[in-house]
Amino acid sequence: MDPASNQMSQWAQQNKDNSPATLSAGQPVDNLTESMTVGPRGPIVLNDLVLINNLASFDRERVPERVVHAKGSGAFGYFEVTTDYLAQFCRAKMFDKVGKRTPMLARFSQVSLESGSADTVRDPRGFALKFYTEEGNWDMVGNNTPIFFISDPMLFPSLIHVNKRNPVTHLKDPNMKWDFFSLRPESVHQVTRLYHDLGTPDGWRHMDGFGSHTFKNVNSKGEAFFVKYHFRTDQGVKNLPAAKAAEIAGMDPDYATRDLFNAIAEGNCPSWTLYVQVATPEQVKQFPFNPFDVTKVWSEEDYPLKEVGRFTLNKNPTNWHMDIESAAFNPGNLVPGIEPSPDKMLQARLFSYGDTQRYRLGPNHEQLPVNRPLNFPNPNYQKDGPQRVDNQDGKPNYFPNSFNGPGEAPSAAWDVNDTASGNVARYPIDTDHYWQCKAMWDQMTPDEQDRLTTNMAESVKMAAEPIRNRWYGVLEKVDKTYASQVHQKVDQAHKEGNIVGAVTLA
Repeated sequence: MDPASNQMSQWAQQNKDNSPATLSAGQPVDNLTESMTVGPRGPIVLNDLVLINNLASFDRERVPERVVHAKGSGAFGYFEVTTDYLAQFCRAKMFDKVGKRTPMLARFSQVSLESGSADTVRDPRGFALKFYTEEGNWDMVGNNTPIFFISDPMLFPSLIHVNKRNPVTHLKDPNMKWDFFSLRPESVHQVTRLYHDLGTPDGWRHMDGFGSHTFKNVNSKGEAFFVKYHFRTDQGVKNLPAAKAAEIAGMDPDYATRDLFNAIAEGNCPSWTLYVQVATPEQVKQFPFNPFDVTKVWSEEDYPLKEVGRFTLNKNPTNWHMDIESAAFNPGNLVPGIEPSPDKMLQARLFSYGDTQRYRLGPNHEQLPVNRPLNFPNPNYQKDGPQRVDNQDGKPNYFPNSFNGPGEAPSAAWDVNDTASGNVARYPIDTDHYWQCKAMWDQMTPDEQDRLTTNMAESVKMAAEPIRNRWYGVLEKVDKTYASQVHQKVDQAHKEGNIVGAVTLA
């Protein structure tokens, strides 16, 4: 048996004492199979403390599912600096010398699907990294794509809603999805990647990861730079053909989770190399597009990838609920030297992710072991609340004070060199949504283009005709051949009657 399938037997071999079970408060339990009743056929009694304890715990053993990134898995490891390149642009101490190692956690996930989804379903993948640095936790919460569907966070709830279930039928609804995409043409670049081979990666180990957003880095001199983070898999990118992905979804829906666990258990520890693109504030002013628009990539010719380090995953979780399900990632968890940029989507995520975790896990979720920084317990003025583990002992609970409470660290200030001016209004980002998608299409081989348009047609064919036609119009602005291939394949499917579940608009 593989390591994942053999986990229970391995545990039994290592734990042979068979100690007695207890209640939650530690009292030993005399019986784990029969409830206490009035006679052999009578009703259960309320003073069956064992039954009440078991059921009360069971009723509460699920935390709310993540609204996005619900299905996922992960592992622990370390990041090691391999070059001194980033140190000139970033004063974060984890990058300050070659060979330095920082412990970390990685979690990979589906983006929009629920926790029971198959690992091989077509969907973007989350790529979340938590670095336990000496200056606090740094969370890089990205995806396996360098871009995203939208550039304004006002649309994010709608984007997720259309990729989930129809609130009346509780079924996936192609009309919802393609209606939204066709009305928001900035999505075409990411949609193209989604229906490309990259949309069904062969497990977590064989996909790249990206910070996606632009971040601001500040060096030890107080100089600011703008940076894109890329994590390239050292195992090589591998993708699953659509038919194979569908077959695996039916046979082994936890395919990627199993693959990652077994690889680490067998000593085949996966790794990713970190590269960065760096631009000065003067350079970003000269960009031909908004450099903070997450629907677009930076030219690797103009801003080449430079190696920084490598992270390796070498330790599987020992308690999935505590290590992975309870892990709380937040792009607002930054360390001195790494700051947000004016990227609209990033700015909104600084609030939304922490807010989600406080709802899902509670206000003190960062005191859970998997989320604690290296310097836990944290010296600050936060106290009390549900699940509070450390309550600051006898420290003062106010500032300023005369009793040696935690002080300020001016050198750790964020928001270095930030300036902003202008009228407060609602501004769109760029209107040219097509040229980068066109460049991606042109770089594909004819076989890649054929698979892409086939994959897309399989989904588009289920939408109503007016929505389909609007989407073809979006594709025509990218490339007429792209649009015609999708259109022809959808028409052929309708001609053959291969449209089970298709709908029409009244």
